[in-house]
Amino acid sequence: MTHSARRIGRTLAFVLPVVLVLSGTLAVARVPWATSPETQALTASSETASAPATSRTPQDILRDKLLVELQKKDPGIALTHLQREIEARPSLAKHCMAIARALGRAAVQHYGPTRAQSFSRPVCDTSFAYGVSQQAATS
Repeated sequence: MTHSARRIGRTLAFVLPVVLVLSGTLAVARVPWATSPETQALTASSETASAPATSRTPQDILRDKLLVELQKKDPGIALTHLQREIEARPSLAKHCMAIARALGRAAVQHYGPTRAQSFSRPVCDTSFAYGVSQQAATS
């Protein structure tokens, strides 16, 4: 008797999750067997649905925060905060040069090349100055 019960239990343990997944999938999705234009593959994929959220990396968040700060205050303050963030979170150090270059390019757009260069500091191997020169050359 125990052998039969064990075999039935194993079968249910295998079949039950499959049935639950399939029934859940069919509850939210319609399979477009017909080629009619009003058939949707998923009921949640409508034209009014928002775009899926993308996860942002810490360096992207920091760069965006510093770019806003550059616009509101000045590049010197943004560079100081960049240096403090790098010291507080060493994992961001490998992104420091890219962030400083982005700040340099944004400073040229906002302040012009001469004034932007006056904010230059030796943060992240003078990447800010490199970003300023890059943007000034393309402007």
